[in-house]
Amino acid sequence: MNGDDAAVEALRALIRIPTVSDWDPAKEDRAVFEALLAELRSRFPRLHATCEVERISGDALLVRWPGLTREAPVVLMAHLDVVPVDDPSVWTHPPFAGELVDGHVWGRGALDCKGSLVATCQAVEDLLADGVTPGRDVWLSFGCNEEVSGRAAKDAVAVLRERGVEPWFVVDEGGAIVQGALPGIEAPMAVIGVSEKGTVDVELVARGDGGHASAPRRMGATSRLARAILRLERNPFPSHLPDATVDMLERAGAHARLPYAAVFGRARRLRPVLSRVLPRLGHETAALTRTTVAVTQLSGSSGANVIAATARAHVNMRVMVGETVAGALARVRSTIKDPHVEVTLVSGDEPSPVSPTDDPAYALLESTLEDVFPGTVAVPYVMLAATDSRHFHRVWPRVYRFTPFRMTDAQRASIHGVDERIGVDDLHEGVRWYRRLIEQL
Repeated sequence: MNGDDAAVEALRALIRIPTVSDWDPAKEDRAVFEALLAELRSRFPRLHATCEVERISGDALLVRWPGLTREAPVVLMAHLDVVPVDDPSVWTHPPFAGELVDGHVWGRGALDCKGSLVATCQAVEDLLADGVTPGRDVWLSFGCNEEVSGRAAKDAVAVLRERGVEPWFVVDEGGAIVQGALPGIEAPMAVIGVSEKGTVDVELVARGDGGHASAPRRMGATSRLARAILRLERNPFPSHLPDATVDMLERAGAHARLPYAAVFGRARRLRPVLSRVLPRLGHETAALTRTTVAVTQLSGSSGANVIAATARAHVNMRVMVGETVAGALARVRSTIKDPHVEVTLVSGDEPSPVSPTDDPAYALLESTLEDVFPGTVAVPYVMLAATDSRHFHRVWPRVYRFTPFRMTDAQRASIHGVDERIGVDDLHEGVRWYRRLIEQL
């Protein structure tokens, strides 16, 4: 079996192992994680025989592939866990079957993040088969609880620091190769995350008298909570453009048609105007400009004819670079303006630092993109979602978030959604991207 076919079959096999993580560890099936690690050993025997493979945090892997020097190693990241599937019946193909249909591998984790896991491992496996030794150490950090903000990545950082490892740069999942993300740009864009927003989880709690549904009072717990939610919806955070987003627009502007080329090329001077215009172009571009607020969970009474004495909402926020968790929490309270709605911080991570783009590490990513995806425009951006790499970025300055796969709008929407899938050709290109990156170290 050649490397391309091996990568496809490995991904299909891993998708069939439902390594679903849960916020409650007691609800997780550790046997499936054990099965996945065994499958990795079977699919990538050279990697496991040649590299130093160790388990940390229970089911996470930290791997060292010795290079010609230990100085300035590189860390490549992925994660083994996936999010749950709410309703398998609405999927075109079963989410944990790993079916190969219409040139795509279908299933939960195909893009997030077992595709990257397989592409990285296959690149290492193929290079080992060719007798290649990398120019510097290559570390692989594969977390097991990224989807629930677990400790595995923090533990990996701790191990590396204890051993005196100082990475030149780190690459984790993140932006992809997309088209149509910005108006006026026809060439595909490789969006490379140079930072990521902070994450905040907040609980809203409203209380009332409860009682029988036949005699409701005005402004009970559910009504009060609903009003609070609507106030958050109707009063979004102010929009502004951090330097990383300005950099993205200026670089993209060099490849845009008029009038977008003129506008994007002057993004720094037009920052106030663009901060008002971009939110109107769609939800993704709006998220590039402000801290976002999403109500993700609601609960009231347990009975259909019972008025809730307590109503709760879970709010997930993504804090823009340049802002803080404390500031975001204060704005939520001031927007709700209701002392009868409790606003409690559940967890919070500050936005990440910004990695340099005028730097040999970033230039290496760009040259690798040009080698494997010629004609693709590389641009930096602030990643909207959270990744394990934020824990690395608290310690080391060069952390880049990029998934080397072409993704359509529908594919990006399928991440954490329905019908997640990756094109076979796109998986093959991803393997080649990781291989080329390692070859240039």
